[in-house]
Amino acid sequence: MTTTLLDRVREEVGKVVDPEIPVLTIADIGILRDVNVEGDRVTVTITPTYSGCPAMDAIRGDVAEAMERAGCVDGEVRTVLAPAWTTDWMTEGAKRKLLDFGIAPPRALGVGPVLCPRCRSDATHTVSEFGSTACKALVVCDSCGEPFDRFKEL
Repeated sequence: MTTTLLDRVREEVGKVVDPEIPVLTIADIGILRDVNVEGDRVTVTITPTYSGCPAMDAIRGDVAEAMERAGCVDGEVRTVLAPAWTTDWMTEGAKRKLLDFGIAPPRALGVGPVLCPRCRSDATHTVSEFGSTACKALVVCDSCGEPFDRFKEL
Protein backbone atom coordinates (compact mmCIF):
# COMPACT_ATOMS: atom_id res chain seq x y z
CA MET A 1 0.00 0.00 0.00
CA THR A 2 1.33 3.42 -0.95
CA THR A 3 1.03 6.20 1.60
CA THR A 4 0.09 9.59 0.26
CA LEU A 5 1.65 12.90 1.24
CA LEU A 6 -1.56 13.67 3.14
CA ASP A 7 -1.28 10.42 5.13
CA ARG A 8 2.39 11.02 5.94
CA VAL A 9 1.82 14.63 7.03
CA ARG A 10 -1.21 13.70 9.16
CA GLU A 11 0.78 10.96 10.87
CA GLU A 12 3.87 13.09 11.57
CA VAL A 13 1.98 16.23 12.61
CA GLY A 14 -0.33 14.15 14.79
CA LYS A 15 2.73 13.12 16.85
CA VAL A 16 3.70 16.70 17.76
CA VAL A 17 3.49 17.09 21.54
CA ASP A 18 2.17 20.05 23.49
CA PRO A 19 5.32 21.60 25.02
CA GLU A 20 3.46 22.52 28.21
CA ILE A 21 1.92 19.05 28.67
CA PRO A 22 4.32 16.62 26.97
CA VAL A 23 2.08 13.56 27.48
CA LEU A 24 -0.43 15.04 25.03
CA THR A 25 -0.12 15.46 21.29
CA ILE A 26 -1.71 18.38 19.52
CA ALA A 27 -4.14 15.85 18.01
CA ASP A 28 -5.09 14.55 21.51
CA ILE A 29 -5.78 18.03 22.81
CA GLY A 30 -7.66 19.22 19.71
CA ILE A 31 -5.20 21.92 18.65
CA LEU A 32 -4.66 20.16 15.30
CA ARG A 33 -7.70 21.14 13.27
CA ASP A 34 -6.98 20.11 9.68
CA VAL A 35 -4.38 18.90 7.22
CA ASN A 36 -5.08 19.79 3.60
CA VAL A 37 -3.13 18.96 0.44
CA GLU A 38 -3.72 20.74 -2.86
CA GLY A 39 -1.24 19.52 -5.44
CA ASP A 40 2.13 19.69 -3.69
CA ARG A 41 1.05 22.42 -1.22
CA VAL A 42 0.23 21.31 2.32
CA THR A 43 -1.65 23.47 4.81
CA VAL A 44 -1.87 22.45 8.45
CA THR A 45 -4.43 24.35 10.49
CA ILE A 46 -4.07 24.70 14.25
CA THR A 47 -6.08 26.52 16.91
CA PRO A 48 -4.56 27.60 20.23
CA THR A 49 -6.20 26.62 23.50
CA TYR A 50 -6.52 30.36 24.05
CA SER A 51 -5.45 33.32 21.92
CA GLY A 52 -2.44 34.27 24.04
CA CYS A 53 -1.03 30.77 24.48
CA PRO A 54 2.77 31.14 24.69
CA ALA A 55 3.32 27.56 23.47
CA MET A 56 1.97 28.30 19.98
CA ASP A 57 5.29 29.51 18.57
CA ALA A 58 6.96 26.26 19.64
CA ILE A 59 4.03 24.22 18.32
CA ARG A 60 4.15 26.00 14.93
CA GLY A 61 7.87 25.25 14.68
CA ASP A 62 7.37 21.60 15.65
CA VAL A 63 4.55 21.25 13.12
CA ALA A 64 6.75 22.72 10.36
CA GLU A 65 9.52 20.24 11.24
CA ALA A 66 7.02 17.35 11.22
CA MET A 67 5.79 18.45 7.79
CA GLU A 68 9.37 18.38 6.48
CA ARG A 69 9.95 14.89 7.95
CA ALA A 70 6.84 13.74 6.09
CA GLY A 71 8.28 14.95 2.79
CA CYS A 72 6.43 18.25 2.49
CA VAL A 73 8.44 20.80 0.49
CA ASP A 74 5.73 23.46 0.11
CA GLY A 75 3.83 23.93 3.34
CA GLU A 76 2.09 26.42 5.56
CA VAL A 77 1.12 26.27 9.22
CA ARG A 78 -2.03 28.31 9.59
CA THR A 79 -3.38 29.47 12.94
CA VAL A 80 -7.12 30.10 13.21
CA LEU A 81 -8.88 31.57 16.23
CA ALA A 82 -12.47 30.89 15.19
CA PRO A 83 -14.19 28.84 16.17
CA ALA A 84 -12.45 29.16 19.52
CA TRP A 85 -10.88 26.04 20.97
CA THR A 86 -12.90 24.21 23.61
CA THR A 87 -12.09 21.38 26.01
CA ASP A 88 -14.81 19.44 24.17
CA TRP A 89 -12.22 18.94 21.41
CA MET A 90 -9.98 16.92 23.74
CA THR A 91 -10.15 13.18 23.21
CA GLU A 92 -11.15 10.87 26.04
CA GLY A 93 -7.66 9.40 25.70
CA ALA A 94 -6.20 12.86 26.35
CA LYS A 95 -8.24 13.18 29.54
CA ARG A 96 -6.98 9.79 30.76
CA LYS A 97 -3.39 10.79 29.91
CA LEU A 98 -3.80 14.01 31.92
CA LEU A 99 -5.07 12.09 34.93
CA ASP A 100 -2.22 9.56 34.70
CA PHE A 101 0.24 12.49 34.45
CA GLY A 102 -1.14 14.05 37.65
CA ILE A 103 -3.38 16.74 36.15
CA ALA A 104 -7.12 16.66 36.76
CA PRO A 105 -8.83 16.70 33.35
CA PRO A 106 -11.56 19.19 32.46
CA ARG A 107 -15.02 18.24 33.67
CA ALA A 108 -18.00 17.90 31.36
CA LEU A 109 -19.68 21.31 31.19
CA GLY A 110 -17.42 22.40 34.09
CA VAL A 111 -19.75 20.65 36.52
CA GLY A 112 -19.05 18.04 39.16
CA PRO A 113 -16.25 17.34 41.59
CA VAL A 114 -12.60 17.71 40.76
CA LEU A 115 -11.01 14.33 41.46
CA CYS A 116 -7.51 14.16 42.87
CA PRO A 117 -5.31 12.47 40.25
CA ARG A 118 -3.27 10.81 43.02
CA CYS A 119 -5.86 9.30 45.40
CA ARG A 120 -9.04 9.88 43.32
CA SER A 121 -10.81 11.63 46.21
CA ASP A 122 -13.42 14.24 45.37
CA ALA A 123 -12.61 16.15 48.58
CA THR A 124 -10.64 18.91 46.84
CA HIS A 125 -10.62 22.68 46.79
CA THR A 126 -9.29 25.26 44.36
CA VAL A 127 -6.48 27.39 45.74
CA SER A 128 -6.08 29.59 42.67
CA GLU A 129 -7.63 29.80 39.22
CA PHE A 130 -4.10 30.54 38.02
CA GLY A 131 -1.93 27.42 37.93
CA SER A 132 1.40 26.56 36.35
CA THR A 133 0.06 27.67 32.96
CA ALA A 134 -2.92 29.84 32.02
CA CYS A 135 -4.99 26.80 31.03
CA LYS A 136 -4.67 25.23 34.49
CA ALA A 137 -5.87 26.02 38.03
CA LEU A 138 -4.16 25.02 41.29
CA VAL A 139 -6.12 22.59 43.45
CA VAL A 140 -5.35 20.81 46.74
CA CYS A 141 -6.70 17.44 47.82
CA ASP A 142 -8.20 17.53 51.32
CA SER A 143 -7.75 13.75 51.67
CA CYS A 144 -4.08 13.21 50.74
CA GLY A 145 -2.96 16.84 51.04
CA GLU A 146 -1.30 16.94 47.61
CA PRO A 147 -1.49 20.01 45.39
CA PHE A 148 -2.20 19.41 41.71
CA ASP A 149 -3.19 21.19 38.52
CA ARG A 150 -6.69 21.05 37.04
CA PHE A 151 -7.07 21.66 33.33
CA LYS A 152 -9.66 24.44 33.09
CA GLU A 153 -12.88 23.89 31.21
CA LEU A 154 -13.51 26.18 28.27
